[in-house]
Amino acid sequence: MSAKKKKRYRKVLGRRTFLRGAGTVAIGLPFVDAMTTTSLYAAMPEPPVRAFNVFFGLGFPTPLQAEDWTGPLEALEPLRDRLCVIRGIDQYRNDIGGVNAHYDGSGSCFSATKVANETRRGGATLDQVLRRAAYPDGLPTGMIPTLAMGTYFRRADRPYRYLHSWNADGSPAAQAIDDPRDLFDRIFGSAEPEPTDTRDQRLRQSVLDSVLEQYRHYQSDASNLGVASRAKIADHLDRIREHEVRVFGDGTDGGTCTEPSRPPRSDLPLGAAADPGGEGVDVTLDGLVDHWRLMSDLYALAIHCDRVRFGCATYMSAGERIRMTGRYEFEGRHIYDFDDRADRGGRSGAQGCSHEFWHGFSADRENAELRAHLHLKLREVAYFLDKLDDPEHRDANGLSVLQNAMVTVSTESGDGRHNDVRRELSGIFHAISGANERFVTGDIVDVAAEGIDLYNTMLAAMGTGEKVGDPGRPVETVGAILR
Repeated sequence: MSAKKKKRYRKVLGRRTFLRGAGTVAIGLPFVDAMTTTSLYAAMPEPPVRAFNVFFGLGFPTPLQAEDWTGPLEALEPLRDRLCVIRGIDQYRNDIGGVNAHYDGSGSCFSATKVANETRRGGATLDQVLRRAAYPDGLPTGMIPTLAMGTYFRRADRPYRYLHSWNADGSPAAQAIDDPRDLFDRIFGSAEPEPTDTRDQRLRQSVLDSVLEQYRHYQSDASNLGVASRAKIADHLDRIREHEVRVFGDGTDGGTCTEPSRPPRSDLPLGAAADPGGEGVDVTLDGLVDHWRLMSDLYALAIHCDRVRFGCATYMSAGERIRMTGRYEFEGRHIYDFDDRADRGGRSGAQGCSHEFWHGFSADRENAELRAHLHLKLREVAYFLDKLDDPEHRDANGLSVLQNAMVTVSTESGDGRHNDVRRELSGIFHAISGANERFVTGDIVDVAAEGIDLYNTMLAAMGTGEKVGDPGRPVETVGAILR
């Protein structure tokens, strides 16, 4: 990739992303000064192990993947030197006896495992397998164990449509966050410190000590709570302890990270308003992009501040239903004028949503509307990845977070025959980062493999000794991705 193209891409910063002082430049530069000192680098000669799953909804039809960098994949081209694009990955074994490709494709993404039921996955996702292997005794005190964020609207449905970080027992590794203020509070904490005269006492004794015995009971086999309830309790107590460490410290003299201003609430429909009976919501292109980019900025800052090393990011959930309007440009070139309802013949409700362009896909047609939406999805995924590639936040080995971390990008469907459920889960698009030079980058790699083989090849290269999917199935190594 030429330096000129890389520089041009870095100028594509949503002009309204810098909401009320919470933009990337304002919140990132103070941290740069603190994190580039010789003493800190000397203390951390090797980069920490990190893994993140990045999901975009509705899929990438395989005929469009075949167009290489001239098709919708063009939107990722500025980062091609940082990624290995992988084609030909099948998840169709996870659709046998399933519901439909929206559920089964998103449910097996990053885990290659059939879902257990409406609320539980069938097994761990890549990030959680690596987290357990790399930090068997737990992450450093006060660090967020797993951070899940996204811009999505199908939330009144099965959680694995929009959440892509799961534990081995099928419980969520974190609760998904779709509001910038909630994400800010999760990262930096929202409560005020105690008066200074109680600080020493609070440092000596955590508030969690008072409930430790009850906690152990409810997490034990004697508890009558289900897996999901136990996970919620553990997550809640983790958050309390994280906040204590941030407010009062943990007794060490670690580096500091300047916090940004607390952002306002999003103007997008969230919560129940984001999914009115599956009939879709009206959004503008600018509003959608601003929301995602602010979330991306905050999430990337959390990583650069080393407050999180594992998690997931979702740009539009599986089976997403929106009616978008707005002029879309890429690198100064007009791509498309979105008006989903009009493009759907003025239909109302779900029938007027962009979701229907995927159902109507045909390799014999231009598919202009689908192409534009897919191009936008990949551009916004690229925005998030580019934040992780920020040269101002290099690790001790001189590489960026994107280069060092195991970042996996995927979606719910591939083949393009949206009404053929089994075949829809073939040819699923994947892209992975180099993971500290373990995987090839800069190439488009065509393989004929299943997701279980791709994922377990990645985990083996990371030295985990663990697998995802059917434990009794031998792994067929996907050697084409390995350096």
